[in-house]
Amino acid sequence: MTAGATGATGGTPRAPERVDPVMGRAGRVVAATLAAATVAAASVFWWFGGAGPVLGRETCTVSVGDRTVRLSPEQAENAATIAAVAERRRLPARAVTIALATAYQESDLRNLDHGDRDSLGLFQQRPSQGWGTPEQVQDPVHASERFYDALERVPGYTDGVVTDVAQAVQRSAFPEAYADHEEDARVVASALTGHSPAALTCTVRHGSYERESEGGDGLTDRALQVRDEVDTTFGEQETGGYAAGGVDSGHVAGSAHYDGRAVDLFFRPYDDPEQTRVGWAVAHWLVANADRLGVATVIYDDRIWSARRSAEGWRDYRHPSGDTRDPVLRHLDHVHVDVVRGT
Repeated sequence: MTAGATGATGGTPRAPERVDPVMGRAGRVVAATLAAATVAAASVFWWFGGAGPVLGRETCTVSVGDRTVRLSPEQAENAATIAAVAERRRLPARAVTIALATAYQESDLRNLDHGDRDSLGLFQQRPSQGWGTPEQVQDPVHASERFYDALERVPGYTDGVVTDVAQAVQRSAFPEAYADHEEDARVVASALTGHSPAALTCTVRHGSYERESEGGDGLTDRALQVRDEVDTTFGEQETGGYAAGGVDSGHVAGSAHYDGRAVDLFFRPYDDPEQTRVGWAVAHWLVANADRLGVATVIYDDRIWSARRSAEGWRDYRHPSGDTRDPVLRHLDHVHVDVVRGT
């Protein structure tokens, strides 16, 4: 497979959703407030008895500064995977912007099972051109890996024009169309690479789940799936908050850790900006995949997102013990994630 293997080769460019590019670590209060306001305006929820939302439209928003991009849960999941693969490969945010702009144009960030000739998947990669088997190119992780393989062979891709670089990889029939999505891609990439904290939020309405008991490593199957998928997508992480046979101390009363529904993902030292950035990349990935994985709560860096209050986006987090300077209790050094309990 060469860097010029054909990707999309036809179709009419879609009208872009215009959002100005914003990169860098944005103010979390502005981002979270705008995200919550956008979601609240778009969705109305009914609540009863703590069971969560029963009416509403599932959607995700990415707000950086005064710019907002809206995504479906499927689009958010795929975008988060594209960004996570880049993080595991230690690629710069610019690579994510290029990949997202490409996937926007080729598939609208959807894992398509059809396309021009034998084109398939997020990047409309063609098995006949060496991108992989039909099954492989429809695996978002594999598709992202192969895209980045080709991208890294483009000289000066980090400084090149998005249209030119994307075209060097894809050889599309509509090369200019990639530029239509660069602004959206920059905003989404800024959040998903952790440069803009608390910038991505999703409203979810979990259906009914069966209650699970502790299994492997003292985790329920849902919690184990979350831990293992983070490891698979980002690379092996330092984790804790669980143990074979379960844990019965070290957490607040009623903690999801006690019934094996919670995992802590550590990013230390907590005062290292790079560690904090990676922590936010993982936290955003978890929220983007909350609908699919049954994620109930994500806590990190003095912020909390919960499915039951997802219309509010990320909120300030205050530990049940009250105001504290303890970095562990404030979740400055770890991302806490727990999954739904079930009935």
